[in-house]
Amino acid sequence: MKKVFLFSFIAFFLAACTEKNQGTVAEIETNFGKIKVLLFDSTPKHRDNFIKLAKAGFYDGTLFHRVIKGFMIQGGDPDSKTAPPGVQLGRGNPGYTIEAEIGAPHFRGALAAARTPNPQKRSSGSQFYIVQGRPVQAEYLKNREQQKGLKYTPEQIEYYEQKGGTPQLDGDYTVFGKVLEGMDVVDKITEVQVDSNNRPIEDIKMTVRIVHE
Repeated sequence: MKKVFLFSFIAFFLAACTEKNQGTVAEIETNFGKIKVLLFDSTPKHRDNFIKLAKAGFYDGTLFHRVIKGFMIQGGDPDSKTAPPGVQLGRGNPGYTIEAEIGAPHFRGALAAARTPNPQKRSSGSQFYIVQGRPVQAEYLKNREQQKGLKYTPEQIEYYEQKGGTPQLDGDYTVFGKVLEGMDVVDKITEVQVDSNNRPIEDIKMTVRIVHE
């Protein structure tokens, strides 16, 4: 029994280490701590755009300007760098949108692209959100499958039930990465006081850099 447990632990540890060293990893630093995210190779347009903006310092000094507990934290609006307290944010962008690469589910810890309503579901050129989410019942997922023409695997259903997410966004927004480390930071940010537009009363600034390619 001990040998089986030891083997399982070693296998899990090696898999975790391998995962962290595969693909591009970005670090989002905030006054609440650091969040490390893996960018998916399956969404190359979003991955490459995020890398480009991070290396250019585009995100440095921007805010997590929209925070909803149990849902997500959103940032990347360039207008937030100089926005006075209380100003509603969320309309800023780098002057372009990105073609949709929809596929991955919105599990807890998902990194996804925000967008304004448009038929092609094109993403904002810079704004993104990180899912906090809540546990979801299988019955809700079955209803989503019927409503949106989605199909969840048993593993995906189990993940949503046990760890949670925001499946109501599946099929409509591009998930292009996931949190590797720092979900505790995301959880802390969701606890802050916000105004009527869900903007934190105290600014939460970020700095983004690429730490592994």
